[in-house]
Amino acid sequence: MDHECLCEKQADADDFTSEQWNLIDKVIEKYRDKPGALIPVLEEIQGITGYLPESVQRRVASGLSLPLSQVYGVTTFYSFFTMKPKGKHNIRVCLGTACYVQGAEEIVNRLTANLGIEVGGITRDRKFSLETVRCLGACGLAPVMVIDEETHGAMTQKKALEIIGRYDPAVLGAALAEETEEMVEQEG
Repeated sequence: MDHECLCEKQADADDFTSEQWNLIDKVIEKYRDKPGALIPVLEEIQGITGYLPESVQRRVASGLSLPLSQVYGVTTFYSFFTMKPKGKHNIRVCLGTACYVQGAEEIVNRLTANLGIEVGGITRDRKFSLETVRCLGACGLAPVMVIDEETHGAMTQKKALEIIGRYDPAVLGAALAEETEEMVEQEG
């Protein structure tokens, strides 16, 4: 007798409130009888939940009478859909050639240290998520960082932290304290 592990699905389901599940169901109901509605349904639901975990994909598949494999295929094919939670502010740092040779990797290292997350992670308070991308198409501005939809060029480690500090001053405060400590150690 085969048994399916529901622990991961339950963890996904627990991430959402009953209000969010009700909104998800309303979106599904709105599009239920419309052919080709999968992408708009996923877009609206991701706007509600922030991401599309398996539990949500199962709900969509069931509600639209589609195979789960079709919902999963669309979710993983299009880059604007994500199966991982994102922070309120999504930070993307370009690691393309132009950005890399201008120090983008050091910027990423500084961000991971100051935010306390790895690339692909999300801060505990869910304010920030951090990603690296191969190219943002702004090579003339290298190195480049994008927060949400705002592009920032000619990045340095300090400038990146200052910009993030606009979204959360505590990040900048922690960075300044660390920088001061390093200067004291160098002088002492």
